[in-house]
Amino acid sequence: MEYIWVGVGGAAGAIARFAMTRYAIARFGDAFPWGTLTINLLGAFAIGLIFTWLTDRSIAAPAVRLVVIVGFLGGYTTFSSYTFEAVAMAQRGNWLGALAYVFGSNVVGLTACAAGMVLARQLQA
Repeated sequence: MEYIWVGVGGAAGAIARFAMTRYAIARFGDAFPWGTLTINLLGAFAIGLIFTWLTDRSIAAPAVRLVVIVGFLGGYTTFSSYTFEAVAMAQRGNWLGALAYVFGSNVVGLTACAAGMVLARQLQA
């Protein structure tokens, strides 16, 4: 049943992401990824707000967390999970781990993306 909850939320999140992206392109053009930036920032805010609200009120209904946090926000943006995990590590006092995670996600992630692009072009040649 957990997979169904995640799937339902994920489908809704993916649709919301698609709609927001289309709206941003129609409104602002495609010279800058305004839709993605908006999605990532809203997702980061939402995961902090929702997780804290559910936790502080001891609302532990697994289905709610699965649908909203794992499903919807996971389908909407993985950036929300990334930011939440980095902040949570820092709040637990694991600053080195948080910095390594941020560095790895950004610098190594960008490098991995560039390497994948280079490989794809080499395979086409």
